[in-house]
Amino acid sequence: MGVTAKEEFIQIYQDKIKRQGSQKLLDYLTSDASDFFTAPSSTRFHGSYEGGLVQHSVNVYHCLVDYLSRPRTKELYGMDYSEESVALVALLHDICKLNFYTVDYRNTKINGKWESVPYYRIEDNLPYGHGEKSVYIISSYMRLSREEAFAIRYHMGFSGIEDKNTIGRALEMFPLALALNVADMEASYYLESTIKK
Repeated sequence: MGVTAKEEFIQIYQDKIKRQGSQKLLDYLTSDASDFFTAPSSTRFHGSYEGGLVQHSVNVYHCLVDYLSRPRTKELYGMDYSEESVALVALLHDICKLNFYTVDYRNTKINGKWESVPYYRIEDNLPYGHGEKSVYIISSYMRLSREEAFAIRYHMGFSGIEDKNTIGRALEMFPLALALNVADMEASYYLESTIKK
């Protein structure tokens, strides 16, 4: 049997992320107070199933590593990022979805009969935005560099709701933010797409 997304996440995290506070955050993620490893990544799009969030996080990590290893990408960005920074921003960019979804039920007609079926619903008990909430949660445990914080904050790129000029400026100033956005989009729309190919 292969490695689960949870096992892969923990292995990458422990191998790459060593800064002060990182183990305390991992302890929280694996505790009963957290649903990080069972939560979906969305309510009905990519990763909308139990464990979708951790699978998405691992997928983004692999996409980001691949993207940053391309010769053209290195030439464009003109700098290398540490393995720790890459793992941290990829694995934790959507930590804001921790304890964010709840299971509810609705009636749906199946084969001509009404049945109660489960679905995921958002229950946001910390309404602090998306990327900024992830930065806030991580910063409670460990210090982020400015580039890491901006990468996580703006990982949604132009699909975020902020002023487009602000997004563009952040992506221009912090290349890791653009790289994380590309990796997030690749994972979401290609690896995890619910559209039948």
